[in-house]
Amino acid sequence: MFEESVAKHGGWTAIDFLGATTSYQALAESVERATAGLQSLGVTTGTRVALSLPNTPHYPVLFLATLKAGGVVVNVNPLYVERELRHLLVDSGAEIIATCDLPEVHRRVSAVAAEVGLRHVITCPIASALPFGKSLAYRLLRRRDIAEAPRGDGHVAYARLLVRGRAPMPVAVSPDAVAVLQYTGGTTGRPKAAMLSHANLVAQADAMVVHVGGEKEVQERVLGVLPLFHVFALTTVLSFALRVGAKMILLPRYDLKQTLKAIARTRPTFFPAVPTIFNAIAEAAGRQVVDLGNIRACISGGAPLPSEVREAFERQTRGRLVEGYGLSEASPIVTCNPIDGPDKSASAGRPFPGTTIEIRDPEAPSILRDIGIPGEICARGPQVMSGYWNKPTDTQQVLFEGALRTGDIGYLDEEGFLFIVDRIKDIILCGGYNVYPRMIEEALYEHPAVAEAVAIGVPDPYRGQSPKAFVTVKPGEEVTGAALRDFLRDKLSKIELPREVEIRESLPKTLIGKLSKKELVEEEAQRAAGKPLEGQIGRQ
Repeated sequence: MFEESVAKHGGWTAIDFLGATTSYQALAESVERATAGLQSLGVTTGTRVALSLPNTPHYPVLFLATLKAGGVVVNVNPLYVERELRHLLVDSGAEIIATCDLPEVHRRVSAVAAEVGLRHVITCPIASALPFGKSLAYRLLRRRDIAEAPRGDGHVAYARLLVRGRAPMPVAVSPDAVAVLQYTGGTTGRPKAAMLSHANLVAQADAMVVHVGGEKEVQERVLGVLPLFHVFALTTVLSFALRVGAKMILLPRYDLKQTLKAIARTRPTFFPAVPTIFNAIAEAAGRQVVDLGNIRACISGGAPLPSEVREAFERQTRGRLVEGYGLSEASPIVTCNPIDGPDKSASAGRPFPGTTIEIRDPEAPSILRDIGIPGEICARGPQVMSGYWNKPTDTQQVLFEGALRTGDIGYLDEEGFLFIVDRIKDIILCGGYNVYPRMIEEALYEHPAVAEAVAIGVPDPYRGQSPKAFVTVKPGEEVTGAALRDFLRDKLSKIELPREVEIRESLPKTLIGKLSKKELVEEEAQRAAGKPLEGQIGRQ
């Protein structure tokens, strides 16, 4: 798919990184050299290569080079703390990891890579990707923000990987071969890897072309604010851009001021993001002029889009905002509202091209529900994963006769629009990211004073949801919620850190003695709605 776009649009700009541009032809040449470099490090068919990178040009190069060498990309959030990173590297069997030269990220990645026995750490300098003036200023003024990569001991500089004069060995890659291990998960266990094939990713790119109305004769421009290691951006930014020869406007992280400047400078035609970002832009548009005239559609995903946010965004910016729905196991898009034409408020849209939605009885999945009757949302299509990496039991539970059981409850109306009414999975959707309560609970249990711990998602006007933890304390022990929150700071990422840890005398339990979250969720919903709390259990 990528090589076809290079042949058709070699002179078009593939990447715009803060003003530094790379053409499709130049990107292809870098991919060729990087493929040969990875092969010299031992990457071959099936080798797992972890990418722990922000949105810099290094990511598309190493992503494509890994696949061209026959390898498998393991997407890793650079902000993961040690134990999260350790689990992903061990579980995936990664042999190589690429990361940036931000000191804190590089230190963490290098330490865990050495601990679990990875063969190589590739260091990608951010300054090398910047325009000349910005690169010079970065190197001079931000020396403390640049990690010194060790020499030897498996450490490889990105520039050394791309040495000229080496040609890669051709590798035959099956369409059904695994291209990406995309980690997902819930409260039933540690994050697990959805196996996404080359065919899955290309099918999603093709479906997106159909959904937006076909290829245009002029170049599309896609704003990449979301991190490419996130499956939503992987499809809507990277795969879609490679499919149609679009320009990827990459920002290393989300910053409202920088995002608005990028919109004004580059005038993108598509803008995928999460509700939190669109909410911030709507608020900014109430204070200043925000010109979205060139954007055909802003696409919201990763978390439910509140009707209030959509209405405020469209009112303040005069832009069009449509909501989609998906999950990592579906590469990820399952439904989306039309780019052009009518959509429905509070709906997640119609099935994506090539996708079939089935509403089934959650307890008896062989039974299909009628139109308008809620049930478990199940999806069929060429984007559905083949299964979870090394987890046949979990795969069997989530794939029913070829249909993906999403774990979400919803219904279809007579026009085929999907409405999501509840979530079976106990995932906290925080600003478009999945936060797994069990990770928070396990970290709390490491404190010697904690007897029981429960984490839930509570309403948050900015992120949609934020984690909150509830604990009971062992007899004779004393600890405050603030002290427990401080205890968690080096064990969880910032987005996972509970906004509050509440000490309780007791926590609700089911009849068999299992900790129950339902009562706590209802209590917090009442609190958010300003209603009096009834039957509160053991609050201190």
